[in-house]
Amino acid sequence: MKKIPPRRSAAVLLLVFMLTFAQVEKVEAQSAFSSAQSPNTSAATVGAASNSSMPPPIAAYGSENIDRQIAATFAPVFYQGLGSNPRYDYITNFDFDNDWRGDNNWKNAGDFAIPLRSYVYYSVAETPTHYFVIYAVFHPCDYKGGMMRGRILSRLIGMGVGALGRIAPTGRVSEATLAHENDLEGALVVAEKRGANLWDARVRFVETLAHDRFLKYLPRIETAADTGRIGLDGQRTELYVEPRGHGIRTRLTGKVNRKAKDELVYKYTGEAEEVTNLSGRIIGYALVPLNTTLWASALAGENQTYAEARDYRKLLAAVTAKAAGRGQADEGEVFSLGIGSAFRGKIGGTNMARPPWGWFDTTERKRPLGEWFFDPAGTVKRHFNLDESFSTTYIHAPAAGITRPL
Repeated sequence: MKKIPPRRSAAVLLLVFMLTFAQVEKVEAQSAFSSAQSPNTSAATVGAASNSSMPPPIAAYGSENIDRQIAATFAPVFYQGLGSNPRYDYITNFDFDNDWRGDNNWKNAGDFAIPLRSYVYYSVAETPTHYFVIYAVFHPCDYKGGMMRGRILSRLIGMGVGALGRIAPTGRVSEATLAHENDLEGALVVAEKRGANLWDARVRFVETLAHDRFLKYLPRIETAADTGRIGLDGQRTELYVEPRGHGIRTRLTGKVNRKAKDELVYKYTGEAEEVTNLSGRIIGYALVPLNTTLWASALAGENQTYAEARDYRKLLAAVTAKAAGRGQADEGEVFSLGIGSAFRGKIGGTNMARPPWGWFDTTERKRPLGEWFFDPAGTVKRHFNLDESFSTTYIHAPAAGITRPL
C-alpha cells in the first residue's frame, strides 16, 4: 500500500472531521431553542449534594476595603454578545453551582435550576503614581465551534496533537481547540493618580485579553502606534465580550458585534443580578476579590479547581525586590509551593482555561508566565514604552505579599 505523506494525511483527517460534524450545529440550534422554551428544572441544586469544599481562604489583608473601593471606581461596563446558546454567555462566578470543582461547570451551567448570578473578579496593585486593577470575567465554558461540534472536534484535535506536532513543530497546535470547559478572560485598567483623592484619578491605559493576546488601548482622545482606542463612561471603560469564545475588546470596534444574536449590558451596581429577560436588559454585577477566592484555592496547588500547578518563585522574588528597592531578587523570601495555573476541565480541550496568573500572549513567548498579573506596572511600562516618571515600585501587590501601610 502506498504510504500517504504526513501533511496530506493530516489534511484528510481534518476534512473527515469537518464533514462528519457539519450537521451538528443545526441540531444544536434546535436544541438550544427547545431548552430556552422548556428549561430543565428537574435536577436538584448541585451544591446541596456536593461533599467538596474550597480550601480555607487566606487571611484577608487589612486594606481589602480600599481595594474594593478602587475596583468599584473603575469597574468597566461589559457589553456581552450572545451566541446560539446565550445561557453559556452569561457572566457569573466559578462556584455558581456551590462547589469549587472545575470539571462539572459545563454540565451544571445547563441546569436551569441553578442561577447564574453576575459577578466579576478583581485584583488591585498600586505604585506611587498609578492604580492597577485586573478585572476577570468567568463563563462556564468556551463553546467556539458549537456546543457539540466544538467540544468533539477539540477532543479529536487533542488526540492528534502528538502526530500533528511533528508536522507543525511550532508548538501552537496544542492550543488549536475550538471549545473547552471554563473560560476566564479579562482586562487591566491603569489609572493615574492626581492627588490623594481617588475620584481625581484618571484612566490612562487599558489592556484586554482576547484568546491569548494582550490588546493595548488608550482613551479615545489619545493616540499612539500599535494601540487601539477605548471608550469611557466617566472613568469606566466600555468593553465588548465576544459570544461563544468570550475574548474581550474595546466597545469602539464596530465589527465585534457581527457574531452576536443579541447583547446584554453588565454594569457595576454592587448586586449580583440574575439574567431573566434578554430584551435590552441592563444587568447589575458585584465584585469578588481574587485574593480570597481563585487565588486562595491556587495556593493549594493541584486540587478540585486546578489540574496543573506552576512554580512562580523567580517572578515573585523579582517583584518583591523591586518593592524593596533592591536590584537583587531573593527567591527564599517567597513561598515555594506550586500555585494552581490551569483550571480542571474535561470537556473539549482538557484543562485549557487559566486564571490571570496563567495568562500569556502568544506573541511574547519568552516573557515570564504570570507577568501580566504579578507585575502589571512593569508590563504596562514595557508595552507602552513609558519613561521613568511611570513608577514600577509597588506599595501594594497582595499576590507578592506586599500590602500598603494602614
